[in-house]
Amino acid sequence: MSDKREYTRTPFVCRIRISHESIGELEVKTRDVSDGGVFVVLEPEQVPPIGSVVTGQVQGLVDEAPVVNMEVVRVEPGGVGLKFLGPGNSSGSEK
Repeated sequence: MSDKREYTRTPFVCRIRISHESIGELEVKTRDVSDGGVFVVLEPEQVPPIGSVVTGQVQGLVDEAPVVNMEVVRVEPGGVGLKFLGPGNSSGSEK
């Protein structure tokens, strides 16, 4: 199976708050991060549909982190892959 990823993933664990109308607001942990996105650990019942746009904000920093838009692009048993979207970009369907 070939890896189609454009960016190199780096293992990185931190707390992130994600929000979406289908799951509410959750504080979860990341598994890895790249220049293009982040993988967050979620239970299957917490996963928004592929194509959904969620907001996310890293927690536990000295200064408040920015809130960013991310699109659900991959779902697997351990969680969900989120693609970073540009400021104000909500491409994808907001399910």
